[in-house]
Amino acid sequence: MPAGSRSETVVVEIAWHVNPLRGDRFREGWLPLAEAVVDYGATWWAFLRDHEGGLDFIQLAAFPAKSDFERYWYSERAAEKRVELSGYYQVPLLPKYHEVVGSGDLSARPRAA
Repeated sequence: MPAGSRSETVVVEIAWHVNPLRGDRFREGWLPLAEAVVDYGATWWAFLRDHEGGLDFIQLAAFPAKSDFERYWYSERAAEKRVELSGYYQVPLLPKYHEVVGSGDLSARPRAA
């Protein structure tokens, strides 16, 4: 998460467990929706794929409030895509909510003289 982004009050994590032989199709189908969180107020997002096996994905997004995430998750757009991709991933999908207690990156470090 970029430095100075402590204003987010919630980071949402969704663990997607994809059925065998469907990882590439799921990635292609859901990536536009993972990115769409910014249309619902997210200030940061990531969509990660397990390097070993490629069937586990983690979707992360930072929102000012849980209600902003819920507007995204329960939107017609997201619901339709979950239906379209049903059979590609295992259910239930249970979002986890995290409080940001610290973050940083190399750009926040002072440069050595």
